[in-house]
Amino acid sequence: MILLVVDTQKGCFNENLYAFETVRKNIKLLIDTARENGVEVVYVQHDDGPGTDLDKSAENYEIYEDFTPRDDERRFEKNVNSAFHPMTGLTEYLRSKGEKDIITIGVSTDYCMDATIKSGFENGFNILVPAYTNSTFDNPYFDKETAYKYYNEFMWGKRYAKIITVDQAILLLQSKRVSN
Repeated sequence: MILLVVDTQKGCFNENLYAFETVRKNIKLLIDTARENGVEVVYVQHDDGPGTDLDKSAENYEIYEDFTPRDDERRFEKNVNSAFHPMTGLTEYLRSKGEKDIITIGVSTDYCMDATIKSGFENGFNILVPAYTNSTFDNPYFDKETAYKYYNEFMWGKRYAKIITVDQAILLLQSKRVSN
């Protein structure tokens, strides 16, 4: 099992997200729990290229301060929505480690999280999505709450992922404790 943290960069993780404070607290809790129990935390960062809000040479590219990766934690980079796109190397990395179960958290629900969850499923991974560990912004077609609920309560579950509570995710992470 791994904890996959998708696009929680300063340029796309802020107070304008749906249920920001709850999502921030839950993501931090799961990262801390994974680390305490020896579960690998893997980060994916989105690079939109030079001169954009997510330019890898800009401050906005860095991971949100509450979720800062440790030096020994892996980071993968992408310029497409799916963390599992062949360009990232993530799929090959996880297969080389024999990982199958992936708790997936991050932003944005209706963009990179959706593509990552569906692609992870198509690549044969067991995708687990804890409630209120992903979020998004309003878009021209629906508001951020509707977008969150559409994907988390209708689209992903029983199709592409198993939707679980944060407490269930904590129990799963604790059950994977690595003995020293």
